[in-house]
Amino acid sequence: PARVIDQRFGRGAVLEEAVNDALPKFYTEAVNEASIDVLGQPEVDITELKDGETLNFTAEVDVRPALELPEDFSSIEVEVDAVEVTDEDIAKSVEQLRERFASTSPVERAAEDGDVVTVDLEAKVDGEVLEDGVASGVSYTIGSGELLDGIDDAVKGLEAGGEATFTSELKGGSAAGKEAEVAVKVTQVAARELPELDDEFAQLASEFDTLEELKADSRKRLENMKQYDQATQAQERVLEKLLELVEVPVPEKLLEDEINTRKHNLEHHQLGQMGLTLDKYLEIQGKSAEEFETETREAAVKGIKTQFVLDELVKREKLNVNQEELTEHLMRRAASSGMSPDQFAQAVVEGGQVPLLVGEVARGKALATVVEAATVKDTNGEIVDLDDEEETEEAAEAATESADAAESAEEKNEG
Repeated sequence: PARVIDQRFGRGAVLEEAVNDALPKFYTEAVNEASIDVLGQPEVDITELKDGETLNFTAEVDVRPALELPEDFSSIEVEVDAVEVTDEDIAKSVEQLRERFASTSPVERAAEDGDVVTVDLEAKVDGEVLEDGVASGVSYTIGSGELLDGIDDAVKGLEAGGEATFTSELKGGSAAGKEAEVAVKVTQVAARELPELDDEFAQLASEFDTLEELKADSRKRLENMKQYDQATQAQERVLEKLLELVEVPVPEKLLEDEINTRKHNLEHHQLGQMGLTLDKYLEIQGKSAEEFETETREAAVKGIKTQFVLDELVKREKLNVNQEELTEHLMRRAASSGMSPDQFAQAVVEGGQVPLLVGEVARGKALATVVEAATVKDTNGEIVDLDDEEETEEAAEAATESADAAESAEEKNEG
């Protein structure tokens, strides 16, 4: 009975519970009646509460700003890098392939640049050997820069059985970012032997019969890569011009939420996986805390403005996302995340992120329509025809990545 509940919990507690249950319904009705597009959670102030009679309240919430977009975007003109593949580019590409097919053979001499040495390592910090600082039988190519700073100078000149010590800043592990004294022992020196660049190599390293066919294929692949880079560059520069044409107010609360989300993701995901603190990261980057704050705020502002402008364009142009487009985008995102499509799709569904992916594709399509209307010239003054619709939209989706981060923060705040 209501009387018993009042006696046990107090009338005030009962009223508070009733108000908390009723407010979301009344708030939603008020939002729908006013036809406003809200951002985030409201700040509610109960102005009048009479037991059994009246509940009056005010709710203050940010709303998506009304934007005035240009009728057309033909006035936008940007310049991008020309697609040029030189003989030097092809030679470098073939040489990289040649490196992959190098063989090694042990030698009885001092180690030189380009040799592959097998080493044992032991790292100490403050005189104590690190538990995860000991490794045996590590294979390292001198000059590759793939291990510790200072190891090249330490092992060059050593024969098998030779030892040296050097200091280096650890890149990972329990003592990441700290200076360590590293003892290295060379157990083997091996010389690398590169195959001759001839038709036989082409047959070994590819499906082609001749070296000329391999080089022609390398040229085509490099052209395709540079065309994609050019398309991405076009999207980014057109987006910059578009944002200059539209006045976009940024709600302060939404901006602060976006800044905090970016900081959290950097510290707890990206840096956390590398074993770095924010302070150490800034030291490595050579940035002050003030510079980091400024850059983060600027990136957050751009992300929010991009989302607002492209969302408005999606609405104006009545752009839709079909299942095939969503699936293709999901496949690309899965590949970039290192997950299988099934794993990524499951994570997206379980995390309620399907609308986020739909938004990414829709914004990519919106930006692609702007690029299509704009004039894009390369550094040679030639008009660039971005006629590959799929490639253009894919590059556009990449260019709107900051907007996707802003949407994620907004959805989290609304939830």
